[in-house]
Amino acid sequence: MTTAARPVAAPAGQAGPPAAQREQTRARYPDSTGYIQRDGVRVYYEVYGSGEPVVLLLPTWSIIHSRHWKMQIPYLARQCRVVTFDGRGNGRSDRPTAGYEEAEFAADALAVMDATGTDRAVIVSLSVGAQRGLILAAEHPARVAGAVFICPAVPLASPPEDRTRYPWDEVLPTEEGWAKDNLRYWLRDYPGFLEFFFSQMFTEPHSTKPIEDCIGWGLETTAETLIATKIGAGLDEAAARDLSARVRCPVLVIQGTADAITGPGRGMALADATGGELVLLEGSGHGPHVRDPVKVNLLLRDFAQPRRTRTRWARGRARPKRALYICSPIGLGHAQRDVAIADELRKLHPDLEVDWLAQHPVTRVLERRGERIHPASAHLASESGHIESESAEHDLHCFQALRRMDEILVSNFMVFHDVAHAEDYDLWIGDEAWELDHYLHENPELKSAAYAWLTDFVGWLPMPDGGDREALLTADYNAEMIGHIARFPRVRDRAIFVGDPEDIVPDAFGPGLPPIRDWTRQHYDFAGYVTGFDPGQLGDREALGYRAGERVCIVTVGGSGVGGHLLRRVIAAFPEAKALVPDLRMIVVTGPRIDPESLPTEAGLEVRRYVPELYRHLAACDLAVVQGGLTTAMELTASRRPFLYFPLRHHFEQNFHVRYRLERYGAGRCMDIETSGPAEIAAAIASEIGQDVTYLPVASDGAARAAALIADLL
Repeated sequence: MTTAARPVAAPAGQAGPPAAQREQTRARYPDSTGYIQRDGVRVYYEVYGSGEPVVLLLPTWSIIHSRHWKMQIPYLARQCRVVTFDGRGNGRSDRPTAGYEEAEFAADALAVMDATGTDRAVIVSLSVGAQRGLILAAEHPARVAGAVFICPAVPLASPPEDRTRYPWDEVLPTEEGWAKDNLRYWLRDYPGFLEFFFSQMFTEPHSTKPIEDCIGWGLETTAETLIATKIGAGLDEAAARDLSARVRCPVLVIQGTADAITGPGRGMALADATGGELVLLEGSGHGPHVRDPVKVNLLLRDFAQPRRTRTRWARGRARPKRALYICSPIGLGHAQRDVAIADELRKLHPDLEVDWLAQHPVTRVLERRGERIHPASAHLASESGHIESESAEHDLHCFQALRRMDEILVSNFMVFHDVAHAEDYDLWIGDEAWELDHYLHENPELKSAAYAWLTDFVGWLPMPDGGDREALLTADYNAEMIGHIARFPRVRDRAIFVGDPEDIVPDAFGPGLPPIRDWTRQHYDFAGYVTGFDPGQLGDREALGYRAGERVCIVTVGGSGVGGHLLRRVIAAFPEAKALVPDLRMIVVTGPRIDPESLPTEAGLEVRRYVPELYRHLAACDLAVVQGGLTTAMELTASRRPFLYFPLRHHFEQNFHVRYRLERYGAGRCMDIETSGPAEIAAAIASEIGQDVTYLPVASDGAARAAALIADLL
């Protein structure tokens, strides 16, 4: 399970990564950490998981540290013990001025193995890490159970011609292209070299995030350190061939065919020289473990543990139909609509069994409903926890938060993968399960059941203060999604928009890309909004404990835990609001992830952690004060209740998609947290409470319509 993010400080005397590159929440934190020390050099290591075999993830060139294995660690650590360490020169390890020979890195690896009680391990390397991997496998065979080399930088074949065009240590007449791989250029413009190098490492389209990551990690060391690693002698061809000939353990070489750093020839040559298995990844560059993590993870799993068996099987005529439902945990709204859809599906298919792959706070709703939560849900990394770590003062940069959730999404997809391929399901349903949709399109061969995708918004949109960079990034993410659907339309058997065509924003996906509304109409079915209840059956105030003559204001911020700042602001407004509305009764609902004890108190104010079936209370209130989330706002719209809503700053969905929809319905009063102090909020409460509304009606059959669309897949 995840914990709060723990930033890694930059080494003393060196600039750390820029703010945009702050340490993101990990999908899994180490079970233990430590240092080994050799010849005065400290080397930092981490250990994850337990059991056998042990997988030792070796450091690559000191331009980056061991966080580049972040897509592999959570998955492998669920099945065995994983050891990784920062190579000397980066991360939390020392940066000596010399001592970067390959034999030193290999000796560090042995010392880490000794310190972690690792007698024998499967070693995995990337790029230049293959050279120290060869030393370990050839000269310490008792310690190496197997060796995986990813895009190995070994001198057994020529690198790409562009890389050898310019001498490294001479003054050059140009600074274009690989001329940047030059000692004097490094000293003059080290960040410029990092930008170029990692653009060549990740040749795959839509690689903005790994390039940013690696530049940030590269900035945690210096040009002078990299120069020392370059001067530290690597293996020559004769030594590499000698070591390769002496390797006796099983060998797997994973090589991208579009590798612009070493070229595919070196990986092929190493497989030949060691007698190992070669897996060519068509179109992959020099970092396939990052850009194609699902494929690489499965290759590593099968190499380290060559066994896979199904855990459940029944004759087709004997078993009921089964669905695996993946429900987004970002807020509680998905849970309510998804259980409503599941109920309607069961009406159409009474024998349907539904398993839920879900996490807190969604699991709270499911447990109250008596739904079956798949045991593998315990392995999911917390998406809500990550979102909370990204928020501050009613501010959540939603798009950037999702980008920084990449390792969590990969980890959670691998949980889904193992469940879906160990058990027989007829149908997968993903409600804004971004990891599921993305990695199924990246790996369409893994699709083995019908798949339905649901969402209530389409299109990443840039915030105005994000400038040209954010506009470029959102357009790039949109282009990738559009390309996925165009290339693999068979992956989504049904795409359902939770809403109506008129709810779609009139924006474009980006320059040269289609209008969002036109594209969505072509590729989605429309279920109408799914409230999960019939507003006509609600509104009994007496049954909910509300007295005649009092005017009830409910303040709620959903289940993500992001809304503490808004709750404090509204609580501060309560005394003045009470003076303006003497019969005011205000109830603050913190949700399951905000501790009521963390909030200030006011005489007469009621604070509750969690209210089951909160929508019933919202349908009976005289006013609600909420964030800009779609679920609560549309529940209030359907129940025809007045409400104030405060979109989170930088939350593009709340500020654009949700606001557009609410304005179409003529619902709610949008408030700006920047300009709304306690006095302004109190005045707005007094103005809006108990007002009659003229919203457009919200259809109450959305769950049935969505279920009918999905039922066809069964």
